[in-house]
Amino acid sequence: MTATAAVLDVRNPRTGTADHSITVSSREEVAEKAAALRENQRGWEAMGVAGRCGVMARWLGVVKESALAIGEADAVDTGGCHTSYLQGFITCGNIGGWLEDAPKAFAALEWEGMSSAMPTVSVESQVVAYPVTGVISPWNAPLMLALLDAVPALFAGSAVLLKPSEVTPRVIEALFETVRKVPELAAVFDYVTGPGEVGQAVIAESDTICFTGSVPTGRKVAVACAERLIPCNLELGGKDPCIVTASADIDRATTSVLRGAVYATGQVCYSIERVYVHESIHDEFVAQLVDKAKAVRLNNENPRAGHIGPFTFAPQAEIVARHIADARAKGASVLTGGEIENIDGGLYLRPTVLTGVNHDMEIMQDETFGPCIPVMAYSTTQEAIRLANDTNFGLTASVIAGDAQEAKAIGKQLNAGGIFLQDTFLTFAKSRTFGTDSFGWSGYGAPRMGLESLRRFLRRKSLLTQTGDVADIQDDHHLGAPK
Repeated sequence: MTATAAVLDVRNPRTGTADHSITVSSREEVAEKAAALRENQRGWEAMGVAGRCGVMARWLGVVKESALAIGEADAVDTGGCHTSYLQGFITCGNIGGWLEDAPKAFAALEWEGMSSAMPTVSVESQVVAYPVTGVISPWNAPLMLALLDAVPALFAGSAVLLKPSEVTPRVIEALFETVRKVPELAAVFDYVTGPGEVGQAVIAESDTICFTGSVPTGRKVAVACAERLIPCNLELGGKDPCIVTASADIDRATTSVLRGAVYATGQVCYSIERVYVHESIHDEFVAQLVDKAKAVRLNNENPRAGHIGPFTFAPQAEIVARHIADARAKGASVLTGGEIENIDGGLYLRPTVLTGVNHDMEIMQDETFGPCIPVMAYSTTQEAIRLANDTNFGLTASVIAGDAQEAKAIGKQLNAGGIFLQDTFLTFAKSRTFGTDSFGWSGYGAPRMGLESLRRFLRRKSLLTQTGDVADIQDDHHLGAPK
């Protein structure tokens, strides 16, 4: 990607060539769009949740008509991940889920009654939306992760200014073709494009921020929000472990770990990035894992047919290659994969199984974000728990054991927000159930899923009414004095 004046060229991850471009939004454009959103938000919030649901239901109908086109745009952005083709339908599920859940979320925040501390004072709750929510979204799963924040913010009554990744802007353009067909929504939902400085401008104009991305950038976002004294919600990735116990079904475990590690080229925040296997089954586990890994196909010939696509963001391939090289230099063995392949301009990596790894290696400490599966043997359950918790991250973790009770006993001792038992990659099973917190560097702020995730975009007020006599300053002197 190269910059020429106010235009950025966008690389196609399958060909390695620039076949698209975006105009960089100026600081003035960001400010103008934010001001318009702020003005229009008043009417949007005044509709109430029922009125907003009516508008969002109409948008859902438009998105359904464009679902296939949205998926195609997402697939071009990402290089053809299988989930990309489903993004239009996933968006429908997101909007439809909140059509049902938003009224429940508001009802859960309502309270009215008499004060227990001052029995003559009635207390009534009120919730008020942040006028403008800024959403800064990443290049992996570009539509899904943008709307995971934007959609509930809109239902909450906030206006949304979205800054998508400059690496994957095509799908956002396709999305906003649908937004513009619903005028009431278009008045409170807009986007700007460009690199990091555009994100900085969004922070300067917003009342609250949702950011998904790397830890270094997340720190900068947090500092910028702190300087403005506005809240932020951050999801910053993971280094997610999987513990496989001696009693585990090896066939089940290897199948689960492989998918959890390499799906979407490993470019998922909750991908499995470390595997701890009991020493008694380590060798058999590795042998089966290698066999299954070798059967995984690249999608270079047909993006809909293969299992693994190219790296969406070319510099990510360099990071993954560095992690593999560091592991090799420190004594690890690469049993399959291990080399970045340039195929017709796309950068690919076949599933890469490593053994002989330890926690002195980058691949066991830093987020790799590629289809790598480092496997380490352990002797005791407590050792496995210690190794799994030896990280700065804490997004998700998995345990595969002989039965669910054994897995749960271990899972309760792991430091992560989502614990997957007897499988991996289960995050979306809780999406409409309840939210979880991130541990360590994996995130900051309120839960991103469940009914309570709507609370991120609302401020609570209390209306207190004195129904009895007012206090008299002339009588205050005897308070607490003995009769």
